[in-house]
Parts: sequence; structure tokens; C-alpha cells
Amino acid sequence: MSQETNNNPQGAPDGAQNAPQQERTFTQAQVDAIVADRLGREKAKFADYDTLKEKADKYDAAEEANKSDLQKAQDAAAKAQQELADLKAANTAREMRAKVAKETGVPESLLSGDDETACRAQAQAIQDYAKGTGVGFPKTKDGGEVKKPAAGGTTRDQFADWFNNNT
Repeated sequence: MSQETNNNPQGAPDGAQNAPQQERTFTQAQVDAIVADRLGREKAKFADYDTLKEKADKYDAAEEANKSDLQKAQDAAAKAQQELADLKAANTAREMRAKVAKETGVPESLLSGDDETACRAQAQAIQDYAKGTGVGFPKTKDGGEVKKPAAGGTTRDQFADWFNNNT
């Protein structure tokens, strides 16, 4: 006995399984109707959004109004403690920079490190640069000595002499 299997989709006639499926075309009016129907269903899902948002805002306002005086005081105290901690940290950093500036001779305004090691490294780099040992510091032919202008010479002559000697 042989068993036959039916590979036809449900409801399709026996000869329809091998027939090529025709591509369906729509007119612009049909497409517009399909899109309008789909948009209408999506809008219906969120029709009460504005109402719910308004209610949520009113609820939040009511919750804030209902906070007890104790809660308000606790919130204010927490904010003040945070501000105090921030000020203490800033003061400590300023004092540390002042200490490093005093010990190294580098102006405090040039130091921006967060800890003493970083500030000392910055101060050393600034000192090296100021002495002419830093990377990229221009070298002069005469060692950086300032020459006094010759008596009786004009500024133009002095510049020409300097230019000719230093180029």
C-alpha cells in the first residue's frame, strides 16, 4: 500500500500548487485607503496620550505639594552637604597648588593638577621650559643675552643689524 501525501495548501485546488502566483497591483486610491486605515488604527492606540500626560503632570505636582516639611528639610540639607563637600575639595586643591607653587617658584595659576604629584610634574615641566631645556623652546645664537642698542642708531638700523646677525 502506498501512501499519498498532499502538499497542497489548505483550500487550494489540486492543480493550483504549480501555477505561477500573479503579482497583485493596487491603484493609488487603494493604497491611500490602506495607509489611512493603518494610520487610523495606530492613532487609536495612543488617542488618550495627552490626557494621560496631563494627569501624570498633575500627580507629580500633587506629590511635590504633599511632601512633608521634614522631607523638604532633608532635601535641602543633602544639597547643602554636597555643596560643602565640593567647596572643601576645591579648597584642598587650591591649598595644595599654593604649596607646590611656593616650593617650586612656579605661579599657582599655571598649575592645574588634581594631586600633588601631578602639580609637581607640571611645575618641573614649566621650569624646564622656562630655562630653555623644554622641547620646542627656540634657541638663540647669542645665548639669549639682551644687547643694548648702540648710541646714535635708529630703531630701523638696530632691527636690520639684529636681523642680519640672527638669521
